[in-house]
Amino acid sequence: MRKFYFLYPKIAYSFPVQLLLNNFQRNLVLMLCWVVLFAMISGNFGKYMGIPYLFLDPEYLHKVNFKSFFIIGTVTAGFTTAFHITCYINDGHRFSFIGSMRKPFTKFVINNSVIPVAFLIAYLYQIVKFQISNEYSTGMDLALNVSGLLVGYFVMTSLFSAYFWFTHNDIFEYVVCKIDEKLKANVRVTRKNVMKDTTFYNKATILQVFDQNHFNLVIIELFIFIFLLLLGIFKDHPAFQLPAASTFIIFLTIFVMLSGAFSYWFGGWAAITGLIIFLVLNNFVGEDYFTRRYEAFGLNYQVPPAEYSITTLTYLNDSTHIENDRKANLVMLQNWRKKFPEDVKPKMIFLCASGGGKRAALWALTALQTADSLTDGKLMKNSILITGASGGLIGASYFRELKLRAQLGEDVHPYSNKHRQLIATDNLNPIIFSLMANDLFVGFTKFKYNGSFYYKDRAYTFEDQLNQITNRMMDKPIEAYDSAELAATIPMMILSPTIVNDGRKLYIAARPVSFMNYDITSSPNYTLSKLSGVDFISLFADQNGQDLRFLSALRMSATFPYITPNTSLPSEPALQIMDAGISDNFGLSDAVRFVFAYKDWIDENTGGIIFLSIRDSPKLGSIAPKVKQDLLDALTQPISNVYNNFENFQDINSDMLINHAKSWMKSDIDRVDIQYDLEHYIPILQKMDSLRINNPRASLSWRLTSREKYGIITSINSKANQEELKRLGRLLE
Repeated sequence: MRKFYFLYPKIAYSFPVQLLLNNFQRNLVLMLCWVVLFAMISGNFGKYMGIPYLFLDPEYLHKVNFKSFFIIGTVTAGFTTAFHITCYINDGHRFSFIGSMRKPFTKFVINNSVIPVAFLIAYLYQIVKFQISNEYSTGMDLALNVSGLLVGYFVMTSLFSAYFWFTHNDIFEYVVCKIDEKLKANVRVTRKNVMKDTTFYNKATILQVFDQNHFNLVIIELFIFIFLLLLGIFKDHPAFQLPAASTFIIFLTIFVMLSGAFSYWFGGWAAITGLIIFLVLNNFVGEDYFTRRYEAFGLNYQVPPAEYSITTLTYLNDSTHIENDRKANLVMLQNWRKKFPEDVKPKMIFLCASGGGKRAALWALTALQTADSLTDGKLMKNSILITGASGGLIGASYFRELKLRAQLGEDVHPYSNKHRQLIATDNLNPIIFSLMANDLFVGFTKFKYNGSFYYKDRAYTFEDQLNQITNRMMDKPIEAYDSAELAATIPMMILSPTIVNDGRKLYIAARPVSFMNYDITSSPNYTLSKLSGVDFISLFADQNGQDLRFLSALRMSATFPYITPNTSLPSEPALQIMDAGISDNFGLSDAVRFVFAYKDWIDENTGGIIFLSIRDSPKLGSIAPKVKQDLLDALTQPISNVYNNFENFQDINSDMLINHAKSWMKSDIDRVDIQYDLEHYIPILQKMDSLRINNPRASLSWRLTSREKYGIITSINSKANQEELKRLGRLLE
């Protein structure tokens, strides 16, 4: 006990402990950055969106290997260096004795490394645990991955250390200068009187050392910024598209350096100054001085904008427009009917693919490939319409394109596994990197499409990646599908992203589809009917709406919060477009609207309809047990409950619409649900993956791990899905 009594002060007042306490006391912003990183690698932050996997399974050039972990290691070392730099600039003067030592910054870094070392150890532990249990890694692969991280970390640390070693002066160099001056003045100088005379290293001299060191640290900051600028210029080259996790760490590095510099410049006024600057910037953004417009490629933004008002909506959806569009589209239904014998009334299928990022895209493609092959092509032959949202429509549109090209004689093999591998390719790295390197810092490069110039922003990056993983097959205007749809060669597709301004849907198709508002014709005397949506081509006829790039339409329907930006359309007021999943993630309500517009024709010419719902979530999932609530849960529960039950609200509404349809449809209505459901997998995951204990589904992200891809593809073989596929086959016999 006596030994501990004397040992405690030595530990408590040691330099590393004092620096650690100082960081928690004065550098809360820096500590918050470390907390976020610790939370991410441990799965306590962003697990639902797959953020931890970006750190534990980083991908570079579509591979998880030594190179990808090497990059993560280098940027982690860079962030650590930025942390040390900021602490040294802000707090070095609080420990002035460090200025009287040789290589003061080096000694400061060594003693300030408690948190960085703890993070590196925790990170290595999480990587090893994750790679073993999730990625089927061999011992050699794991060793290479870990060594990549460590080599990258120590290489970057060594480079910074070398720079600091050869450029940082210390107090002794200034003392030597003083001695030289006294020698020249014929003053007797000995080691003893130098060390006793405080004029050799007084406060001003020590501060001079700190200032010289600060200058060199600013040089490092400028180097990092220039490096980022160069990466942004060459971001279209795959080799410059860093792993998403490394991009986030670089962003944190810049944030840490800027916050440190800000605190150094303004001292005790930093908080007030920061608030004032924020309010000023917020006002400028509100006045559109710094607002960035993300455009839909193919539209003409140089002509006067389209008017978006109640008057315009009423005009575009009057009985004349609706009936003309309905009759024009009736040709497609008649051509669809000609594909079958006259004495047989075929089943008409409505394909509804739910949204859900990359997992929904892969699941929709997998489900369509399987269902169409098992029915010998009858699925797509009998299908008349495809609706849905986000990733589901991406997978469905890609399969539709493959079937179209196969019918045109191209050697594309629609059921091949290579298409699933392509659609599952990582899109997140270039998007996240574009967010930082282009949208925040560069943003001046342009490209030409359909005679107009557009910025190579995050929207462009998303479409470019989508173009690559679909073999550039869908890089065409929306009207390019008109002839194939009208001939019933392929099903019609209606995309319905949400208009943020008023919550309506924007119906995007190869031809005008104002008949999606056909329900209002049932109440001609009621003038306050609120239209569910507006036809895109009709609204933007003067802005070349028919030339809209199909990839842009898919992007608008798959606007992922904070990742894919809202699209701004050339209207007055400017329409802001967001994900279709906000209004109907499953596409069933749009399918019912289509049926209502042609209910009489469908009753007369078909043997009934089938709503085939391809869901990336179980419809009747288990009800979560009640858990203990803390104060934070109590505060956030009203909002979180609404968000967590969003799909349930939509399911209840869709069921009501379809059940009600049975009252005005004479034909049979059947429903087939093919669901991505891994709840039965939870007991297995509890033994092997702490990040997936209660949620076995793949992440809601544009990037999937190897195990997530495997789980999605093999889910089609579940007992429930096999039974639904057999029932679909019987309905089409």
